[in-house]
Amino acid sequence: MSEPVTIAWFHCFSGIAGDMALGSLIDAGADVAEVRALCERLPLSGWAIDVEPVLRSGIGASRVHVRAQETSVVRTASHITGLVQEARLPERVTRRALAVFDVLARAEGRLHRRSPEQVHFHEVGGIDSIVDVVGTCAALEVLGVDDVQSSPVANGIGMVRTAHGLLPNPAPAVVELLHGAPTYSLDVAIELTTPTGAALLAALACGFGPLPPMVVASSGFGAGTADLGDRPNLTQVVIGTRVTELERGQPVVQLEVNVDDATGEALAHAVGALLDAGAHDAWITPIVMKKGRPAHTVSVLADVALTEQLASVLTTETGSLGVRAVTLERWPRPRSVHTVDVDGYPVRVKVSPGRAKVEAADAARVARRSGRPLREVLVQAEARAFDDLGRATGIAGVPSPADTELGDEHDDYDDDPADDAG
Repeated sequence: MSEPVTIAWFHCFSGIAGDMALGSLIDAGADVAEVRALCERLPLSGWAIDVEPVLRSGIGASRVHVRAQETSVVRTASHITGLVQEARLPERVTRRALAVFDVLARAEGRLHRRSPEQVHFHEVGGIDSIVDVVGTCAALEVLGVDDVQSSPVANGIGMVRTAHGLLPNPAPAVVELLHGAPTYSLDVAIELTTPTGAALLAALACGFGPLPPMVVASSGFGAGTADLGDRPNLTQVVIGTRVTELERGQPVVQLEVNVDDATGEALAHAVGALLDAGAHDAWITPIVMKKGRPAHTVSVLADVALTEQLASVLTTETGSLGVRAVTLERWPRPRSVHTVDVDGYPVRVKVSPGRAKVEAADAARVARRSGRPLREVLVQAEARAFDDLGRATGIAGVPSPADTELGDEHDDYDDDPADDAG
């Protein structure tokens, strides 16, 4: 069995920034002391992390303050890469942090027409932003997060003031970083998604969309600074274990007709004709139609490629004026057909893990010719099928007919080989 996968899904309904991402993870249970201890491995001094509980539109959240001494140092991408590598952080924290700064450098390089290594980080190169990024990666590690996913990302409108002066909102770096990600604008003249927040998603998120299937373990909110008025300035994170999705099954089509003027013999013949034409299974269900008329639904399950062929057989044999269909999926268990000897006659037995089923027509033929009761023939054929399977595989303890309660499968016996076609 594969190991469970822990997911962090960021809900960016009011955008995302580095401090908001870090705050949401701490609010969801990442121990702030562990996060701080990992960040302290960075060869940087003069900073501290404080976490403040706050309310935003009545929702409790964590507001992270990274307090750092202001300096005039402008760091390049190569400089920051060196800082992260020197910190000797856990492998996944290092890899994630470097990925974030790498996508930032590439985005800024494309915008400023220079190589990523030569990009000068301004706001993002500050100690607070470095700690936001490394702290977020550290918090993911503390929570044991394997995969990061995100909702569509909200942005503001208007203009924002940066180290380069006034820029459109969302900032060009944010737009560049969110290439390929679903995003939208709110009528809010505030920078909702910052380059740091966008870089975290661009580097770490393996998918964007609604909350993925998961068993929720915790959730948290990270608060921003600005007051957005009618909406909470928060980023939410939901932590949980991925729910394993059922593997896609084999596509099949189910065709049906309703008939109220066919005899039982005609309907039985139609079922046989459908099975002969390649259907996986076919069956008849009694129904009551309008005005209380007794009728039957004839159903057939088949490969999609045989839809036209079987629809023709269905209408020809039942006289129906139309056919309805629905596409389904099925998950057939592996099975094989074995032939065993009972009283000198061959009997086919369908065997799947843990059970066996005798071909009804073969068993009936043996019963008629030998004079033995049908039930004895069925039990003997099943037992021999399991014995043969055990010898062929070398596996001891193959279930007996009594163990698998196979006798009850044949109570409604009908001498028709089509009964076992499904």
